[in-house]
Amino acid sequence: MIDVQGGATTAGKRLQRVSVMRETRFRFTRDTARLDLVVRAARDGVAYRYELPGAGAVLREASAFDVPDGSTAWLAAHRRDYENPFVEYADVPAAEYQLPALFAAGGGYLLLAESALDGSYSGPRLVRGQGGAYTLALWDDRVPYTGGLTTPWRVLVAGDLATVTESTLVDDLAPGSRLTDTSWIKPGKVLWSWLAGGRSVQQSLERQKEFVDYAAQHRWPYVLVDAGWYDDPVTGERAWTDRTPEFTWIPELVAYGRDRGVGIMVWLRFSDFDTHDKRAQRFGLLRQWGVKGVKLDFIDAESRERLQWYDSTLQDLADDELMVNFHGSTVPKGINRTWPHMMTMEGVHGAEKSSNLTTSHLAALPYTRNEIGSMDYTPMAFQRASRPTSDAHELALSVVFESALENLAGSLDAYRARPEAERFLDQVPTVWDETRLLSGRPADHTVMARRSGERWFIGAGVSGPARTLQVPTGFLSGRWLVEVTRDGAGGLVRETHVVHGGTLAVQVPAEGGFAAIACRWRPGLTTCAR
Repeated sequence: MIDVQGGATTAGKRLQRVSVMRETRFRFTRDTARLDLVVRAARDGVAYRYELPGAGAVLREASAFDVPDGSTAWLAAHRRDYENPFVEYADVPAAEYQLPALFAAGGGYLLLAESALDGSYSGPRLVRGQGGAYTLALWDDRVPYTGGLTTPWRVLVAGDLATVTESTLVDDLAPGSRLTDTSWIKPGKVLWSWLAGGRSVQQSLERQKEFVDYAAQHRWPYVLVDAGWYDDPVTGERAWTDRTPEFTWIPELVAYGRDRGVGIMVWLRFSDFDTHDKRAQRFGLLRQWGVKGVKLDFIDAESRERLQWYDSTLQDLADDELMVNFHGSTVPKGINRTWPHMMTMEGVHGAEKSSNLTTSHLAALPYTRNEIGSMDYTPMAFQRASRPTSDAHELALSVVFESALENLAGSLDAYRARPEAERFLDQVPTVWDETRLLSGRPADHTVMARRSGERWFIGAGVSGPARTLQVPTGFLSGRWLVEVTRDGAGGLVRETHVVHGGTLAVQVPAEGGFAAIACRWRPGLTTCAR
């Protein structure tokens, strides 16, 4: 059987996709028991799932992944919110790890992942036992079912590093969209002030208006108000209550933003939206105010019960036409294909972490966590002395990392002190027509190119010592103007090159990088900016 998946998406590495897979079904029976093993093969990998008829319960999965001994691995220790860093291993210790998991094996790369996880099943942990093979342990000790059960896909993406990195197999395996109208779903840059001032900034209408003014000036479409905006100013209670609509200034901020072409998004706590009744009333109120989207935080579980909450919440959000960014969450497993208003998820050891944030972890993310779907790393916190990146490397993350809602974490002063960063960020989009890995090695470096319309955006970052990156430009047919923003002696500098095949040499400092825009050259053209 040939299965062809196609159509448009609202996020990811390519907005238009066609995926061809060959499906084979193996049926196993014993007495009255039956189990179907369904396998799909694509050019970039293989996936399997189980189908069980009738009623029963799953206690465990006995399947195992036998990765060759000596394979280098890039793994993150399991954590309920998927926020541990990725580490390179030459010899993987026995422990529990997160999916996805990346291995260098057989002269290529293998990514283990999951697709189409929903509330009918339970989230997994990848277990490395003493015997060497990897198995999956479920969050729930027992997963009951009636009327049959179809498990999530167990996905093996395989090939050279570019094939694995550019693959959309995890998305392609998921069920198609449940929404018929997606015209209200509009990705874009989000000006996010949490790392620029914390809770106090979220409690100040005047400060938030400053962020709206900046977003309007730079034509960034959204501002996100984070935790604290519905803290009760009288009781101090940090929860949504019946008093919240009485004291909040969000409707005023929405009106202020609307007049300036800036939409408002708001942070919400999971426990304030854990039932359908709460969601129906409060999402409806947010829509009435004119809020464009929400950031739902502290979900912190992948149990069957919590996955059912995702299923119901995504429908409730769609009913009120609210885009969503999940934080303290699981990771995307094809969810954007099924629910196109799910724009991004945290599930990453991101820029909010003030410790143990390394460039080697950042250089592993494009091949691991961000390989499977949009990732809210929240880059651009130039004001944070603790960040491990150079300015140009940090700027490049707007291209290296993919997130349909890109929450940019810089302070206004930090942006204004870096006009070349402002110039690049004003140009860079958050959704892409095409993605190509130009050069890379997990935990060492990444050079990523993404196309939007007729322009290519290139982001590069390295972990470790200074070097000269040789960037292949053969994917650009003809002559192209390339504007490179890199680290200079006194800050970010911009230089232009005209390329026609071959390679472009860019010098980067230790932990450095560069960001670039490429457009087709013509006589007299001096910039790719619009």
